[in-house]
Amino acid sequence: MTASTETHSAPRRLGPAPDPAELDAAERYSADELAAVQLERLQWTLRLAYENVPLYREKFDRAGVRPQDCRSLADLAKFPHTTKQDLRDNYPYGMFAVPREQVRRLHASSGTTGKPTVVGYTEGDLRNWADLVARSIRASGGRPGHRVHVAYGYGLFTGGLGAHYGAERLGCTVIPASGGMTARQVQIIQDFQPEIIMVTPSYLLTLIDEFERQGVDPRSTSLRTAILGAEPWTEQMRQEIEQRLDLDAVDIYGLSEVMGPGVANECAETKDGPHIWEDHFYPEVIDPFTEEVLPDGTEGELVFTSLTKEAMPIIRYRTRDLTRLLPGTARPMRRMAKITGRSDDMIILRGVNVYPTQIEELVLRTAGLSPHFQLVLTKQERMDVMTVRVEARSDCPASRREAAAADLLRAIKDGVGISTEIAVVDPDTLERSVGKLRRIVDRRQS
Repeated sequence: MTASTETHSAPRRLGPAPDPAELDAAERYSADELAAVQLERLQWTLRLAYENVPLYREKFDRAGVRPQDCRSLADLAKFPHTTKQDLRDNYPYGMFAVPREQVRRLHASSGTTGKPTVVGYTEGDLRNWADLVARSIRASGGRPGHRVHVAYGYGLFTGGLGAHYGAERLGCTVIPASGGMTARQVQIIQDFQPEIIMVTPSYLLTLIDEFERQGVDPRSTSLRTAILGAEPWTEQMRQEIEQRLDLDAVDIYGLSEVMGPGVANECAETKDGPHIWEDHFYPEVIDPFTEEVLPDGTEGELVFTSLTKEAMPIIRYRTRDLTRLLPGTARPMRRMAKITGRSDDMIILRGVNVYPTQIEELVLRTAGLSPHFQLVLTKQERMDVMTVRVEARSDCPASRREAAAADLLRAIKDGVGISTEIAVVDPDTLERSVGKLRRIVDRRQS
């Protein structure tokens, strides 16, 4: 029996849900109180952007709207969207709404597909960011005094420093491991005994593999909670991680253009989708093609407007993440469903839309196959071909691999509606990720 199908007792939890008195005031707002705060902050943000960012003045004027035209939250739909290309076109400082001398920190994307997107923070922005990540860690089960192993990358990427200062703000002890040096990270976890790890889900799987390679049972570690983000991941991956590590795995959501990690976070007591911290970020879901605002519960592209950012307010930013907005449960603020994919990660294969998360779900359901896979796109004559390269589990005998490939081939055909090629490779064959995993390798132009 593989690790993905074993049954275990409930994961070891850090502790009970927080007492309501521990929550921030905003986490206890009524719907009317939250809406009033949002509208006041939204009107302030629109004025700040229009008066200080040339791009927004031009966009608003072209759309025939002014900040004073926003008299209700629904009026936000009148205003134009912001895209990643807008940020690239105004590289590096053109999106800032304050003098550069008031900017206390800069972060940026990797820029692997063009100019990086640059984000600036005032002192007030940094305080809010730390507060929201602290709120997120507390929602995950963290409390003052817990040790937090931060395995997100430090530097221009927002993950490492965002998690670091948020954990310190909550009163935790931070272990700033960053990414890479996997064998050493395993040793640090054994020596320093952290209760919490903050990391991408794909790199956590790499760490689990390294524990097992060193002959250490991952379920024997001190870890009780994994706060995972920076890339889409499925419920099947959550089950895989929780069973192999015997902990709670919760989802943290963020993106550098909006702030960084801590825009939304799951609550450990429910694990039913990240609650959006709506006192700082106003969410919408739109049809990615018509740009029409969709009602809550309908899947579409997630759009965010910042409500408190000073250095770089962002208006109706198109995240490209596909999800639904859902009612609050453990907190009054709305939740977002698990990200099903990204509109810019969508593969159109012979007329069928395919997302890597769809394939991941099926891989994790197939006995004998590990969570480590890549989708390789090539052309054969004039036809697009997708090959799923997936590692066998270490306990999967060579005689079983052909059957596992056939099982996955059939599952993809039945579940997604496409024909693919399957290559089951040896364990540790595919490149391991120390950050965001590269799921798609497109060789069609080669």
